[in-house]
Amino acid sequence: MKIGITFDLKGAPIPEGAPDDLFEEFDDPATVAAIAEVFRNLGHQPLELGNGPAMVRRLLDDPPDFVFNFAEGHGISRSREARVPAVCETLGIPYTGSDPATLSVCLDKDWARRLVEAAGVHTPPAMTVFVGRDLPSDFGSWLLNAFRDSGLECPVIAKPAFEGSSKGVRQKSLIQNPSDLVSVVAELVRMYRQPILIEEFIDGEEVTVGVLGNDPPEVLGIMRIVPNDSQKPFVYSLEVKRDWKNRVQYEAPARFSTEIEAAIAEAALNAFDALGCRDVARIDFRLREATPYFIEANPLPGLNPDTSDLVILARGVGMSYSQLIERIFQSAWSRTRATL
Repeated sequence: MKIGITFDLKGAPIPEGAPDDLFEEFDDPATVAAIAEVFRNLGHQPLELGNGPAMVRRLLDDPPDFVFNFAEGHGISRSREARVPAVCETLGIPYTGSDPATLSVCLDKDWARRLVEAAGVHTPPAMTVFVGRDLPSDFGSWLLNAFRDSGLECPVIAKPAFEGSSKGVRQKSLIQNPSDLVSVVAELVRMYRQPILIEEFIDGEEVTVGVLGNDPPEVLGIMRIVPNDSQKPFVYSLEVKRDWKNRVQYEAPARFSTEIEAAIAEAALNAFDALGCRDVARIDFRLREATPYFIEANPLPGLNPDTSDLVILARGVGMSYSQLIERIFQSAWSRTRATL
């Protein structure tokens, strides 16, 4: 079987004035090579398609039998992760992972949290700031009034609403005093040119949950991110992720009580279902006492064989990299065959 692999690669120069995490979601060539090798060992013919117009031309000229998709898409649109699946659906080519609607919803943190909350999963109280890149002259007073009217209180965390891979989430994103709110949010608006989500900071354990399969999906495992520095509060920020070997320990499987494990697993599966995820997703929570609070869902999780959270989680619970990639593919294959 010909398996097309769609992806975006790091390496392009970052334009002047853009944030240094502009291409943080994109992948290294080693990840593409590792996934291709898995399919080669399974007896398939991997085709490295990339993304963008060149990918579309290849899909038209020599369509594969199936597409293994982990392309993130360029730009700041909340639909950028949906482009490859939309093209595949237009051309009638089956693919792994969630459909365009779910990928768009999950990239919009405000939409995602509303759907998950409606499904009964706890979410931190939040507000979303919608402004253009050119901030109005009264932005500061308007924001402070809106913050007060929202009922939120510090500490809060501010982040771009349409990003993944912790883009825009730095240590300074944790705001302890309202006096710092305006400068942090204004900088995020200027740098990322999109709405900004401001949510109550849940000062507790950071956990991520891997979910695989369909009808029904299953929890692969729960992983706790444990900071090496015990000083609180802990933010799983971009600075931490870039230096994870020195900054954190990954505990997989997480050592929680049976009751807490069950609560996290139930919340993850409810979120997976509410957002319409398929085949694979990684769901992030903060745990306050025994209650998991949904932070975000990633239906297009990173698959770097060494550094991606889902891969580390899988390895911790006894699933090899090859087994993980094969499981994602087999879930999509079975789902697709069932709908033909």
